[in-house]
Amino acid sequence: MNAPADSITTQPQTQSEGHPPAPHDVVPAYYRNMIEQAGDAMIFIDRAGAIQVWNRGAEKILGYTTSEARHMSLDRIIPENLRQPHWDGFNRAVANGHTKHGDRVLTTKAIHKDGHKIYMDLHFCIIKDDAGTVVGALSIGRDCTERYLAEKAARKAAQQQQG
Repeated sequence: MNAPADSITTQPQTQSEGHPPAPHDVVPAYYRNMIEQAGDAMIFIDRAGAIQVWNRGAEKILGYTTSEARHMSLDRIIPENLRQPHWDGFNRAVANGHTKHGDRVLTTKAIHKDGHKIYMDLHFCIIKDDAGTVVGALSIGRDCTERYLAEKAARKAAQQQQG
């Protein structure tokens, strides 16, 4: 059975109806579209720390357009007091080939283009090429400012009631 012309695969489908194609069968353009069209921020930085991928989710959350962000340093979105720990962790992860946080999602502060601080839930992972060489890091995240501030206010209110 041959795949339809609008299929996301480069090879005929051998899976049963309703099953997705194997990842190696997906056309590279569709990977780009998946990243670009995702609502969550997806940011890829190379080994030197320069932004190479910045999708529409990152634009929406952090305010910079893709053309503004491409090749920009992450320092523009990392609060000053977190920059050194960030780069220390990044360099360690690149050298080790993995992050110390595994698959955990972390809540961290970021700076929007207009200067206001936001909180983001972020997942970080090291990206390797087919030969296993680290080529950079990917972060996937979403704005969690409202939830974070509400939880912080609830904790403060609970502490005040107890003490």
